[in-house]
Amino acid sequence: MFELDPVLERDSIYVGDFSLCQLRLINNALAPWFILVPKRSGIEEIHHLQPADQMQLMAESCQLAETIQDVFAPDKLNVAAIGNKVRQLHLHHVARNEGDDCWPEPVWGRIQVQTYENSELARILLQVRGLLADDLTF
Repeated sequence: MFELDPVLERDSIYVGDFSLCQLRLINNALAPWFILVPKRSGIEEIHHLQPADQMQLMAESCQLAETIQDVFAPDKLNVAAIGNKVRQLHLHHVARNEGDDCWPEPVWGRIQVQTYENSELARILLQVRGLLADDLTF
């Protein structure tokens, strides 16, 4: 049975579910940062997924990337599966802009945390859920 790692749950906000992954928004207004978490138990690496799930993860990642492009128009989109601190497989999608708090360095471990204001969070969730409405369940 799928259980979300407590650190991911604490640091992020539920957005919705794709067929394979739970989509979550990291609660840091300094960088639009989403994660995809495959709803599979005991998976730490992409290659641990079944081939069909690997393909589905890439499809969901591309859908999310296009949505982030449309909503945030970043200068660069960073996509990575790191997992050094949280072993549960999760795929980061971080919208980066030249001049953001740690540009051009990676955000991991370098960016300050500033949680979203309720109105900004509501706006982002509305936009992202609206663009992904055909693919997500809430």
